[in-house]
Parts: sequence; C-alpha cells; structure tokens
Amino acid sequence: MFKAIFTEHPASVDETYSEHMGAALSFALPMFLGAIACLVHAFLPFLFVKTGSAIIGGLHDRMVVNRNRHGIAADDDTPARRAALNTSR
Repeated sequence: MFKAIFTEHPASVDETYSEHMGAALSFALPMFLGAIACLVHAFLPFLFVKTGSAIIGGLHDRMVVNRNRHGIAADDDTPARRAALNTSR
C-alpha cells in the first residue's frame, strides 16, 4: 500500500520511480531558470525578452514527444489518456 503511492503514477507513464524522478528533475531545472528569467524580465523588460517562452516551448515539445513515444496521442481526450497523464485528479 505505502509503496503504491510512490510507484502508481510513474508506472502509469511506463517509468520506474527513479526514471520518473529523473524526468521530473529534468523539467524542474529549466522551469526554475525560466522563472528567474521571467522575474528579472518583470523589472528589466529589455532583458530575457524571449527566454521564458522559449523554455516553455521546449518543455512542451519534450512532453508532447514523450506522450507520442508511449503511444498516447496529444489530442486523445479519453479517460485512459487522462489517467496515463495523471490529469484526471
């Protein structure tokens, strides 16, 4: 039971716990850097003009490619897809 809370979602996207941790961390660093760039841009709008949107675009592309790798179409809005993507919370 306790183990399931750590492994259920990673398994739903065909990953082990440590693979999922690595994937999540590989998104966390660019998101963190993008947030800093956006914060600086808020006060100094001539800096990092396209940095935040470029990071978001790159992360979105990675996530869509990953979905397709696992055979889940991005426009498939079935309960199975929502469960696989853990968006039906």
